[in-house]
Amino acid sequence: MKRPLWLLLLPALSLLGLLVPAGTDSAAPPARDRSPSDLVLLAGGRQALTVNATADSVSLVDLAGGKVLAEAPVGQRPFAAAVDPGGKRALVTNWLSDSVSVIEITGNTLRVARTVRLGDEPRGVAISPDGRRAYVALGGENAVAVLDLRTMAVTGRLETGTEPWHLALTPDGKRLAVANVRSGSVTVLDTAAGKALHAVRTNGVNLRHVAASPDGRWAYLPFLSDRGFPATKENIDRGWIVGSRLARVPLGEAGPREAISLDPQGEAVGDIDGLTLSPDGQTIAITAGGTHELLLLRLPLRFVAYGGPGDHIDKDLRFDTKRYRRVRLGGRPLGVRFAPDGKTVVVANYFGNSVQVVDVEAGSVKKTIPLGGPAAPSLARRGEAVFHDATRSFGQWYSCATCHVEGHTNGGSFDTFNDKKYNVLKKTLSLRGVAQTAPYTWHGWQSELRDSIHESMLTSMQGPEPGGADVDALVTYMKTLDWVPSPHRAADGGLTAAAKRGETVFKDKACTSCHAGPAFTSAGIFDVGLGKPDDALKGFNPPSLRNVYNRAPFLHDGRAQTLEDVLTEHHRPSRLTGKPDLTPPELADLVAYLKAL
Repeated sequence: MKRPLWLLLLPALSLLGLLVPAGTDSAAPPARDRSPSDLVLLAGGRQALTVNATADSVSLVDLAGGKVLAEAPVGQRPFAAAVDPGGKRALVTNWLSDSVSVIEITGNTLRVARTVRLGDEPRGVAISPDGRRAYVALGGENAVAVLDLRTMAVTGRLETGTEPWHLALTPDGKRLAVANVRSGSVTVLDTAAGKALHAVRTNGVNLRHVAASPDGRWAYLPFLSDRGFPATKENIDRGWIVGSRLARVPLGEAGPREAISLDPQGEAVGDIDGLTLSPDGQTIAITAGGTHELLLLRLPLRFVAYGGPGDHIDKDLRFDTKRYRRVRLGGRPLGVRFAPDGKTVVVANYFGNSVQVVDVEAGSVKKTIPLGGPAAPSLARRGEAVFHDATRSFGQWYSCATCHVEGHTNGGSFDTFNDKKYNVLKKTLSLRGVAQTAPYTWHGWQSELRDSIHESMLTSMQGPEPGGADVDALVTYMKTLDWVPSPHRAADGGLTAAAKRGETVFKDKACTSCHAGPAFTSAGIFDVGLGKPDDALKGFNPPSLRNVYNRAPFLHDGRAQTLEDVLTEHHRPSRLTGKPDLTPPELADLVAYLKAL
């Protein structure tokens, strides 16, 4: 995503504002939540470098002393970090700045040595064992960028599945496993040849952190099983809506993914995210942000390939405290790393604004180290916590964020009752700009955001009656959700030549009759020929076209895989507006315009 220079400088300026001396005329800015999303360990496990997602910074933490040693500004919405073999240099990906910050670590100090522009939506990062190359997942480009760490030049791009987030190298650096969030697959890359060896489907969604086993045979990762049944209490309890899984994927030769279920019936595991392996490869630690906990699993585990792994955790594993433990952490634990001695794990706790050190043998928190933040959470922050809280759903299987990842969409379809009918899968709508795009649901039958939230918590999540304070907080948080700048624009942030021509096509074909104004939507309900005779609600409310480039698949049931499919099959101008259908050049230009919104 291309950003104006002044926007890229904001994180540094705001963080430096914290250093204004007392007694000056400048008022000190309010404290910012650090919200760590990831971390790496340094100095033999004595220090941690945290990635502070909402403070646009990184912090150097003394784990033994329990204090922050230094903090440095990076780009917008930093996402993940990796450290070189010498422990003196770290890379931090900046998701909304399309860049990587190079951090030099000297003793107790941090210095941002340089910032490298990469590509669209950099996510996970890994550094080769020799320290010469870095691999960065580009979520918006379905690729991994290869960065030469001597010249800081991008020397190649390796194709992956759709929307890669996290990745991991084998200890010898020969294989790279990449978790693709939208395609639900893991791409295994040969780093020497610079090509994909094979891809493994997980049959799920929400793939998260990846770790390679010490012997290089397997890549382990958590994902969410998406079963597609109606979201009734009975089906939720059976594990037939979503379920948390731990998978392993072969790295040597092509083969199926193998998995185990992690959910006890009635007390499921919500929103699994971080994953790390002990140095001996025998213990796996997984964070579950939605249920505010850490899972500790000890091999051997009964992984199943075909026909499994079942709806709930194996009973023999659930009650075996030597192989399966749940450690309550609170907040929203995300990134996690094993210490070199294998006796402790260190966790980045997003809502705790903290780092937690957990004793693996005791299964308890040894130490919590604050990173800084407001004395009390704002109303929006409280709403964000409710949004990510899986305990608000029946059996604590999922949160609002499970489907609306980062306030957007995970691309999945679910059989909720928000269209007054079961047995119809509905594509998860994006919540970006939700406060500006009433009415709500695909059929537009809800006019107020507050009512829509209340209904979703009761019927989609099948949770308890939400309190008024919780709904107030959710409304406030959701009003902060905004569209992100499109990467499909010119360097100056304007439209490309093709997009400008597409804007003319958009108007000539009367697309504005449904998609108008700054949000590119309208309050009307329209019959676009996609309904069924037995639909409980007739017609559809047009969703906003802002950020439509990152919302595949398309339409209410996800029937269209590409924008070209939408415009040539399901939303042809001759069918909707009576205008002539698009010529190939018009189609190309119109798609360029839509992607730029």
